[in-house]
This record gives sequence, C-alpha cells and structure tokens, in this order.
Amino acid sequence: MKWKLSILIMVIAFAIAAKETMLADFSTEQQLTLALLAFAVYLWIRAPLPTGAASILLLACMILLGLVDGIEEAVVGFLSPALYFIIMLSFISHALVKVRIDRIIARFLIKISKGGPRLIVYGLPIFMLLLPILLPSAVARFKVLLPIITRLNNYYGFEEKSLFRKFCLYVIGMLNQNSTMIIFTGGGFPILASQLLSDYHIAEIGWMDWFMRIAPPLWIGMLLVSIFVWQLLKITSPEADWKKPEQFVPPTEHSSASMPPVFWVVVGSFLLMITIWIATDQEQVPLVLPPMLLVVLYALPKIGLIDNVVIRNYDWENFLLLGSSFSLGMLLEENGTAKQLANELLGIVPQDASIAIKVIIIALVIFLLRFLFVVPSSAVIVIFPIVISYAELIGIAPIGLAFLVVMIVGGVMVLPIHSPTAFYAYDTGVFKEKEQYAIGIFSSFTVLVMAILAALYYW
Repeated sequence: MKWKLSILIMVIAFAIAAKETMLADFSTEQQLTLALLAFAVYLWIRAPLPTGAASILLLACMILLGLVDGIEEAVVGFLSPALYFIIMLSFISHALVKVRIDRIIARFLIKISKGGPRLIVYGLPIFMLLLPILLPSAVARFKVLLPIITRLNNYYGFEEKSLFRKFCLYVIGMLNQNSTMIIFTGGGFPILASQLLSDYHIAEIGWMDWFMRIAPPLWIGMLLVSIFVWQLLKITSPEADWKKPEQFVPPTEHSSASMPPVFWVVVGSFLLMITIWIATDQEQVPLVLPPMLLVVLYALPKIGLIDNVVIRNYDWENFLLLGSSFSLGMLLEENGTAKQLANELLGIVPQDASIAIKVIIIALVIFLLRFLFVVPSSAVIVIFPIVISYAELIGIAPIGLAFLVVMIVGGVMVLPIHSPTAFYAYDTGVFKEKEQYAIGIFSSFTVLVMAILAALYYW
C-alpha cells in the first residue's frame, strides 16, 4: 500500500505541474484526453475497481466524453496483433511447462550444482540472459526456477535467507524480467513494443534485428548489475554460510526416464517457430501466424496440451487492460495530444544543446513518466507516442529514440510492483526492504545509462 500511495502522490504532483503548463495551447478535445489519461493512471495505480471493469470504464469514458465517434473507434486497440501474439505465446508457454521443460532446466542446474554453489552463482545470470529464447514467459521462468533454487539452497545446507538464495532470487526476479527484452518474442512487453515500432511506421524489426540491437547493451548492463548485487549482498548478508567448507551432498535428478515423444514434438515445433521468425520476412509471413498454428497443433487430440480449460483460465483481465491502453495510446496520437504534450515538455530541452544533452534529458523524462505506471506494458503504450514526437521536433533518429523508450520503460524496477517477477521475489520475505530498493535503484540507473549510451553510439 505504501508503494501505491507514493506513486499516487507523484501522479498528483504531475497533474499539478501539468496544470501550470499552458493548457490553453491544448484544444478542448486534447484537454479531455489529458484528463482521461490522468484518470487512467489513477485507476491503474490505486485499483479502486477490478482491472477488467476499470478497462471497460476507460472505453466508456472515451465515448461519453465524445473523444471517439463510436464503439468501433473506442475498441480499436483490441485489433492490435500484439494482443493476440501475447495470448498465443501464453498458451505455448503453458504447453512447454506442461510437458515438463522444467526437467531439462532442473537437470542442467543440478548438473552444474555438483561444482558447488559458486558455479551456480556465476552461471545462473548467464543462463537467465539466454532462457527467454526457450521459455518466453517471465512468470513461467520464475515459477519453474523458484523450487529448484529453494531445493539447491537446502542441499547446500544454507539458511533460509542465505546469501546464495538472495542472489538467486535477484536473478530469477529482477534480472529475469529485464532479460525478457532481448527478443521481442520474449514476453508481453517486448511484443507490444515491437508492434508500436510497426504501428508508428518507425521500422519493421525482425527477430534477429531486435536481438542485435537490444541484447548487447542489455547484457552488459545486467552483468554489471549482477556484480554489484553480489557485492552488496555480501555486505548486507551473513557470510558464514558462504565461507564454510562445502560439505554438501549434491542433489540428484530422480527422474531418469527419457522424455516422452510429445515432449520432442512440442520442443521441436517451438524451435522451428523461432527459426521461421529468424529466417522469414514479417510482411510475407505475419509474426503471429506461426504461434497460431502451434497452438492448434498443441490442441490436437493426440497431443492435448491446450484445451478449453486452458483458454478459459487465460488472464483476460490483462487482455482488457492492454486493449484499453492501446486504445488510449492511439487516441493520444490521433488527436494530436501526444505531439502537443511533447511540445510543452520540449520547453525543458535547451534548443542549442548538443544531441547528447537532449538524449539525456529525454531519457530522464521517460524515466519519470514511467513512475506514473505500475504495468510496463501500459507505460510503453502511453509514453511511446509522446516521446516519439520528440524525434520530429528536435531531429533525433526515431529508431534510436524508440529503443530508448523500450529499454528504459522495461528496465525500471525501483519498486517491487514495477515488475511481476520482482514482486514475487520480494514477496518471499528473503530480501530486506533496503536491499530491494538499493538493487532496484542501481539496476534501473544502470539500464538508463546503457540506454543513453546505446542511443548515442550504437542504435
């Protein structure tokens, strides 16, 4: 509750600051759109209504305020392919977990665990930076790895809040969420971001193009953060359990039976889908088509991994949230509110400043705007059109500015509620509150710096 209250205070401060700007420069329609945006942020942060009901209310407000001509324009956000891509990948992740892909992950970690806990500490961050390629859902990765980490912690004879367990929870919590961005098929947030690049006619980014742009700066930043976190936890956590002689019995994987044929069908078809994404042009083979076919394959009676129960259990509240957020983001762009807001914010950017100074200031604006949102997906949908308007106004390449938004919005994790997996890790009670904030601030700042450097010299 303290987190929600602090963010609400920031929203109120933002609204007061906005009132001090020259709202007269905004048309009546744009002022109403800004009011609806402020109301949406309030609903997302305070959650006075269930998520689904709040999303429907936003759509109704668009109609009641006369911001759209009819229901068709209000629900236009639900026509985005990104929403259905997220649904398909969610079903596919369910199938991967159901065929026990966690066995493969467990066998790998248990095998290297025989080299001692240090090998896990060194290898787990690198493993996590690659795992999104095989298992797209960050939450699924967390749920698969949490029992394995707990099991290893017990086998090594460490305490419940040991240095080993804390560091591993950081990896499967915060680093896990950041690593999602290395590929645009790695989860809901990068999927939405890649769709925005296409919708705003910035670029049609392929699987490998995205990987080559995001992975190098993100990996460098995350490895630096991992080193910092390890050193921080060594200071804040008792080291007795780490320095004692390693007299432990390595865990064993009791399930030595070979994988059933359905496992190889699922994993093989999944890898084939990734290959198609890498090798084909999106304009010839729509990105969402391979996962759609894969879902149908997994639903065949002889495989039976996806049924009506799985579909009914999907997080449809999140679907409504994302769809309404998309509609609001499109409204900001179409009626000129985003561009006008960018014009107002442009006043803080010195016109005679160098490109580097402009990028730094814009990055800080993105960072501050990100705090108005709990969910990164909603944040990127609303912030993206506002920030992209800067490209036209101050002459910065849109592609660099777009990835600047993606990395900063996806990398901010100061508060546990900024990321589902970070919240799950914090909710275990293993981290102290000061540790959580210290890690979150340093991690977010590092991503911010890496994004600025990449925008200036790499993208």
